[in-house]
Amino acid sequence: MSERAKLSPPDWWATSIIEMKPGMIRYRGYAIEDLIGRVGFAEMVYLLTRGELPPKPAARLLEAALVAAVDHGPQAPSIAVARMAMTCGIGINNAMASAINTLGDVHGGAGEQCVALFGAIAARLPEGVRDAAAITTAVTAEIDALKARGIRHVPGYGHRFHPLDPRAPRLLALVDEAAAAGAVSGLYAAIGRTIEDVVAARRGGKRVPMNIDGATGVIFAELGFPPPLCRGLFVLSRSVGCLAHAWEESQSDYRNKGPIPRDQIWTYTGPGPRNVPE
Repeated sequence: MSERAKLSPPDWWATSIIEMKPGMIRYRGYAIEDLIGRVGFAEMVYLLTRGELPPKPAARLLEAALVAAVDHGPQAPSIAVARMAMTCGIGINNAMASAINTLGDVHGGAGEQCVALFGAIAARLPEGVRDAAAITTAVTAEIDALKARGIRHVPGYGHRFHPLDPRAPRLLALVDEAAAAGAVSGLYAAIGRTIEDVVAARRGGKRVPMNIDGATGVIFAELGFPPPLCRGLFVLSRSVGCLAHAWEESQSDYRNKGPIPRDQIWTYTGPGPRNVPE
């Protein structure tokens, strides 16, 4: 008999996240009645995923990152799917789930990829060395490694809609403020900016500005979140937009609202009319 098979039901579902008994709920040791009204949602996210309540500056940075990515309009697949799904007669939770399920490596995964990239660059730095020259050398080496693996697009940079993503500078400014106050290291902000500089130098001076994924990636890296968890944080953020758009669409009189208006039809690229063989 395996060791797992010997576990009692309570030990089978053992968790360090929540303790619950009749009349008592504790998250990571904190009574829920003490948290309610004293702790914000971003702090609860941090507490449940990291095990401790965050310092106030860290909570502010996390909240800023979550606020920044809530919505990007129906041109974003997740938002469009939420609205289309709602017109199919399903519930709002189903519409949100449909939308969230579109958040993969291409749409929604760049933040995770950015944090992994920033971490790989930081790992190339000699211990205790954080000067600009060393960061540039580490960034250059990691971008060369990406190229060697056939990865041409650096995650977190450039945007198909915004020449300059308006969310990124504000988020970086907040990181700078937190770094100046000693709340975060500022290392990953420096790495993020250096990536932009190195890429621009390789493109003859043409800059590819950091986007929302890069800026939130800087925050998540500064706060020490592991890369896979960062995709979940983006899902939490974008869920707000999915909820709002699904609810708004539920108020319309559209039924089976597709991705293109009904008075238009898609371009057919298959064979012309033909007969079925006898």
